[in-house]
Amino acid sequence: MSESALSIGLFYGSTTCYTEMAAEKIQAQLNTLFDDQVVSLHNIKDEALKRAENFDILIFGISTWDFGELQEDWESHWEEVYQLALQGKTVALFGLGDQLGYADWFQDALGMLHDALVPSGCNIIGYWPNKGYEFAVSKALTEDQQSFVGLSLDDENQYEQTDERIEKWCLQLLEELS
Repeated sequence: MSESALSIGLFYGSTTCYTEMAAEKIQAQLNTLFDDQVVSLHNIKDEALKRAENFDILIFGISTWDFGELQEDWESHWEEVYQLALQGKTVALFGLGDQLGYADWFQDALGMLHDALVPSGCNIIGYWPNKGYEFAVSKALTEDQQSFVGLSLDDENQYEQTDERIEKWCLQLLEELS
């Protein structure tokens, strides 16, 4: 598929580089699957979130901090999320969190981002099963409590599963996009 036919903007905020590393892995995996350089990375610390409106397909990456708080770059741009014109665009989400240290707030920022984007009229894909995680509560669960609203990564406690989860999720996205 040529870049003119498809371009995906992957926007993320990263304090400790883990979300950035996950974003780079997702970019590499999707570029391999599409056999083209279709995914461009955008650190919201350095680029306006409004640039997301230039893409038909978006991926947003966020991490949860402390007791269910937004990552600092997302927090400083949070009002912009509500102003994005995403009607008809396809959006996938991924989040990082610590399910053991913060079991009552696991992936909360992912859930908050999802809830902020839904009113924009975008089509959210990439829901991820919650099997294989140990946590008490999460704002990132779907209504039926069976899935997260996006790929859920825990590099603190399950780093060895990150690459496989990214690979499976990217294949899932490819399937959902076709």
